[in-house]
Order: sequence, then structure tokens, then C-alpha cells
Amino acid sequence: MNERTTAPIFLIGYRGTGKTTVAKLLAARLNRNWVDSDGEVERRTGESIAKLFVQRGEPAFRELEAAVVRDICQRSGIVVALGGGAVLHDDNRTAICAAGPVVWLTASVNSLVARLAADEATTDQRPNLTAAGTLQEIAAVLAARTPIYRACATLVVDTEGKTPAEVANQIVANL
Repeated sequence: MNERTTAPIFLIGYRGTGKTTVAKLLAARLNRNWVDSDGEVERRTGESIAKLFVQRGEPAFRELEAAVVRDICQRSGIVVALGGGAVLHDDNRTAICAAGPVVWLTASVNSLVARLAADEATTDQRPNLTAAGTLQEIAAVLAARTPIYRACATLVVDTEGKTPAEVANQIVANL
């Protein structure tokens, strides 16, 4: 295999776009391991993301996340589900774009609201990012992050109306 075929594949996008689920499926399809950057932060600290936000604040969490991203970028042959805000850190963007292809998973605001409402882990493990309600928060945060996601993306995959397996298949077909 050449370097490009063993380079890490990064999945980016807002929470609820299916990054972790698709990463597992994509890794299985490509006979790779997978890692979730938020899960790795939680493993290293022994705390949930929500608790880290409350106890240490977002800036401290982002530094922990950046250390995880730096480590992950050194690995080959993996699929990486990045936390939705990982691309906010300049060094993370530089590292992931240099390390391998970056796939931006997208979905409409209404779909994200529905997906997050149906996910019990969202409330327990993921902090609200603004004081606005869910719909307003998602719309505002997504609007701010869209240009960043777009700038990083090697490939954009709309997850709207697709199963995670269909999304994984589309990624394989287009990378």
C-alpha cells in the first residue's frame, strides 16, 4: 500500500451527522481501526466531554482535544471521527489536512435537531454550546462552522435520508 492508502481518513461535521457510526462502518469496510477523538479525550481524562466543559471550560477542553488530534495524526491506517468543534483549532486543521483525506458529513438543521433529540448520550455527554435553544443553537453554530468545515473538506457527503452504510459506501466510492 502506498502512503495515501494508509493515511488516516478524518470525518468532520456537526454532532449528529453520524461521524462515529460511519467511522465504525468505514473502518470495517477498509479493514482499518477507528478512533473517536471525543472518546479518546474522555478515555485520557476519565471525564465526559460535558463534565470537562463545566469543570475546566471550553478552552481547556480544546487544548486536550488538540493533544489528541496531534497524536491521532501520527497514526496510519485508521478512520477518525473528530469532535464537531475540533476544526476550530488552527493547528488541528493544519494537522488533519496534511495527514489525510477529510470527509465532511452534512445534514440539515432539522435533521440534526431530530437526531440529537433521539440520542440519549447527547444530553448526558455533550454540552450545549450556546444559551439558545437546540434549533437556534444548531443553526447558529453550524452557520459559523460551515466555512471552516468546507475549507478542510476533501469530500463532502450529505447524510440526509441515507443510512450510515450508504454514507460509508459513498465515501469508499469517492476516495
